[in-house]
Amino acid sequence: MAMRVGLLFGGRSGEHEVSIRSAGAIAQALAADANAEKYIVVPVYIRKDGGWVSGEIAQQVLTAGKSLADDSKLGELPEMAALAQRLPNLHELGDIGIWFPVLHGPNGEDGTLQGLFEVLQMPYVGCGVLGSALGMDKLAMKSAFAQVGLPQVKYRGVSRSQIYSNPCIFPKLCDELEAELGYPCFVKPANLGSSVGIAKATNRRELEAALDSAASYDRRVIVEAGVVAREVECSILGNDDPKASVLGETRFSNDFYDYEAKYSEGGAQLLIPSPVPDEVRDRIQAMAIQAFQAIDAAGISRVDFFYLESTGEILINEINTMPGFTATSMYPMMWQASGVGFPDLVDKLIQLGLERTLKATHSD
Repeated sequence: MAMRVGLLFGGRSGEHEVSIRSAGAIAQALAADANAEKYIVVPVYIRKDGGWVSGEIAQQVLTAGKSLADDSKLGELPEMAALAQRLPNLHELGDIGIWFPVLHGPNGEDGTLQGLFEVLQMPYVGCGVLGSALGMDKLAMKSAFAQVGLPQVKYRGVSRSQIYSNPCIFPKLCDELEAELGYPCFVKPANLGSSVGIAKATNRRELEAALDSAASYDRRVIVEAGVVAREVECSILGNDDPKASVLGETRFSNDFYDYEAKYSEGGAQLLIPSPVPDEVRDRIQAMAIQAFQAIDAAGISRVDFFYLESTGEILINEINTMPGFTATSMYPMMWQASGVGFPDLVDKLIQLGLERTLKATHSD
């Protein structure tokens, strides 16, 4: 009998539209080849105001590949809406065999949704609460990487209260950042995901503006030293015995791999496999698995690195626990180049989610 897969997409983050496109690709994969007999897709759409919608409207959004123009006709939720107003008819969602959350960014990729599934004792695809939370918070992630000895760029964490402090303290903070990290440096909200709110600073004026902007998105901000490097990525698939894919490399015309470059056709040049020496490839694959295990990830992740060709150094940049599944996304493309096609990849992710739930149940 076919298993019902709750495909959860949309969400309240800035990556709402990307999530819809990722979910559409996964829905197609679940209807392809042998998956068509194994799975039944049950789409559930989380609106930008946090309301969950299932049934015909969710299917319309999935088919359209974008939020509906008449979304407002659904009626806006009151700010303190009752639970019954936020969630769809739960009777329609009974007998879901596993949830496949395809949400990028806050309120989906950060452990909050995973915690809901844990409380409901529902199997789900991807990382658990801890792995998702660590993978989302750049400062916590870097602490976990440092603990296992993974080399990283120089960085410093800054709080919103420091940035919005009195006029005497803020210039001192900027002095310290200039002395510790220099220019260029990159300023990022700690918890936003997908390149939103990130800015490159090459002088004091740009640094002050970047800090102010990042603090408007998050109360915790990270400032990283810039490096001249190639950006190389590796996809991970597995639970307790994770496997690394061939490497991919991103080359882009923008100053850095920003949101527009990441999600638009032609925004970046993708090289798969990455043309790096075999020894570098092997080190990056081993480091990617080490990073995956350092945050206690599960099922799926993409790990991004800086390769400093001039010195041979490899520095870990970040791990993404729910990478994009769009037409321009590296995660499925790297597995395709590794011999795992899109439908097979989605099937494996579901099986890994079920396996993890089974092991957790047996350990109680």
